[in-house]
Amino acid sequence: ALLIESGGGLVQAGGSLKLSCAGAGRPFSVYGMGWFRQAPGKEREFVAASSRSGTDTRYADSVRGRFAISRDNAKNTVSLRMNSLKPEDTAIYYCAADLNYEKLLLGTSDYWGQGTQVTVSS
Repeated sequence: ALLIESGGGLVQAGGSLKLSCAGAGRPFSVYGMGWFRQAPGKEREFVAASSRSGTDTRYADSVRGRFAISRDNAKNTVSLRMNSLKPEDTAIYYCAADLNYEKLLLGTSDYWGQGTQVTVSS
């Protein structure tokens, strides 16, 4: 799967951003989809994931209640709505896809986008 993220940028603390990921290749509906992030000097970490149908979603404790993952399988897109952003949310955000949803929840994936920068100023 080819994944392309968009929507990153600079925002003040407390603000919102929406990231989008568009895919090509197999229909999105066969993939579990996820978002990960990597801050400077830190390891990549899980942010959110959605099962193939979107009926099951999971979040990292640090973003639960502020971020929301959604997907549109007909359009081969997955989004991450980020509200109440904090400076510690600053990172490169990556879209990920895997035929095995559980792999995303374990922090890995077969397919990755190129990443989009999110910077939250205090």
